[in-house]
Amino acid sequence: MTPTSLAPDQAHTRLHELTVIDVRTPGEYASGHIAGAHNIPLDHLDAALPVLKSAAERGELVVVCASGARSAQACDTLTGHGIPAATLTGGTTAWSQRGHDLHRPADARGVWPMDRQVRFVAGSLILAGLAVGQRRAAARWLSVGVAGGLVYSAVSGSCAMARVLAKLPLNQPRATDLDATLAALAHSDDRSAT
Repeated sequence: MTPTSLAPDQAHTRLHELTVIDVRTPGEYASGHIAGAHNIPLDHLDAALPVLKSAAERGELVVVCASGARSAQACDTLTGHGIPAATLTGGTTAWSQRGHDLHRPADARGVWPMDRQVRFVAGSLILAGLAVGQRRAAARWLSVGVAGGLVYSAVSGSCAMARVLAKLPLNQPRATDLDATLAALAHSDDRSAT
């Protein structure tokens, strides 16, 4: 079984029959998500496998992230466990560029998307390494290390810095939120959002 993909317009026309799983961090999810999407952050996907398997038996799953990279990774994990799933090509970025609405709760906190968090931290570390390197040459190795990590991230399609940043409290779901999402998926046939 290989993961499939859906273009934003295809997903939009079929939204009423799809179960949308958003694998971004809770902060990213709160900053704007597809209406009806269930937030299960990528690093919590393994815990949700039994519920996702049950949901996939009731209807098609489409997995969403900001750009499509994390959702493709999630689909690989799901299909590896025998759970059919499609990824949304281009993620919520492509979704909104095609003119489709993103739901933003009124009480949502503004958290930057993960790619923006990575760019900010990586850029800050490189600048710090260069600035301190003016006085202490060894500090330049910080810049070299971060730059090397960025190159490796681009080549491998994975990002160690994003994995570390995802563990920050602002990027973590409250246990009650994740439990409520899993309960809604386990007992829902109407695919309503949590």
